[in-house]
Amino acid sequence: MTELLSRITIRPEQCHGRPCIRGMHIRVSDILEMLAAGSSKEEILADYPDLEPDDIRACLAYAANLAGHPVVVAAE
Repeated sequence: MTELLSRITIRPEQCHGRPCIRGMHIRVSDILEMLAAGSSKEEILADYPDLEPDDIRACLAYAANLAGHPVVVAAE
């Protein structure tokens, strides 16, 4: 998992600090939205020839990592 997550870069000067893939201007959220909309891995790789299959896996790993963080909800 650590190896995959190392493909995700976060730089304040790039894409307003949003997580990107390997320093490129391809945001993790864009890839996740395409997957959620039903695009296949093959379609995404064809649309973004600089991406590698592990980049898509890294986006999923990043999302899984975020989803595993606890969320504290204030009592009303």
